[in-house]
Amino acid sequence: MLSVYKTLFLDYLENKTTIKEPKNLYEPIQYILSLGGKKLRPILALLATDAFDVDPKKALDVALAIEIFHNFTLIHDDIMDAAPLRRGEITVHEKWNTNIGILSGDAMLILAYQQLESYEPIIFKELTQLFSKTGIEVCEGQQLDIDFETRDDVTIDEYLEMIRLKTAVLVASSLKMGAIIAKVSKEEAQKMYDFGMNLGIAFQLQDDYLDAFGNPKTFGKQVGGDIIENKKTFLYIKALELCNENDKIELETLFSRKLEKNQQKIDSVKLIFVNSNAANQTKSAIKFYTEKAFAILETISIAKDKKQLLRNFGLQLMDRSI
Repeated sequence: MLSVYKTLFLDYLENKTTIKEPKNLYEPIQYILSLGGKKLRPILALLATDAFDVDPKKALDVALAIEIFHNFTLIHDDIMDAAPLRRGEITVHEKWNTNIGILSGDAMLILAYQQLESYEPIIFKELTQLFSKTGIEVCEGQQLDIDFETRDDVTIDEYLEMIRLKTAVLVASSLKMGAIIAKVSKEEAQKMYDFGMNLGIAFQLQDDYLDAFGNPKTFGKQVGGDIIENKKTFLYIKALELCNENDKIELETLFSRKLEKNQQKIDSVKLIFVNSNAANQTKSAIKFYTEKAFAILETISIAKDKKQLLRNFGLQLMDRSI
């Protein structure tokens, strides 16, 4: 059933993306939008609208706005990270150049808002207010992530707030925007948002976990990438909190320098993650936020089969099979 939403969206995306002049502005946009990806955020928007028994096709412009916005953030993130690859392909700034990447990204932000113009004024206002709030929160999350790179005192609460802003709010907003299209009560729309928020936090925590302990064949990214980049993830912060003094010194030393693709470093850090119980604590946190999301889902006034569909989405997201 979930594949139906994805097919519906991909068909719409294909019909909507065209290259026009100047080509150096629009070709990078089409390129990043064609690079695949799970399309989980637009799927959630369509799914939320359908959950309230409204034709999901009515949410296609919202779904497209969300996907364009998400990919705009990826172009700019890749520039900030000097990333050579995105979804296994050359990043926009590497394929063209940094200036083109910045400008095409800027254009995508504007194009995202333009997708919302098809909705009636009262719905348009609600959508744009939420979209603007979400956009600034994503920027706040990205800045916190950058700030954390030069800090040695990041707490678990600070980290959770960063991933809430950087990742979870867009998942939450995708669901809420779908609910807004369905013209449900503010209370029901908020429940959808809260469900998505907790699911988004669980998703990012699982991403942290899989980065260290995932299967390279199914994870889709380089396992150990966060360790190589010295990223202060939930695993790292929790390990520092729990490990003995010798392991703490070793972990801080290993994270004080960058060693390109150093397998010994990855193995040493992973061992500390396991021995300190940080790995199990991370799995417990993933379970906590997933169960919290599902508990909120149970309170939403939608049919049982639609609840099951949203639950299945969450479970598949956690299994990385979508």
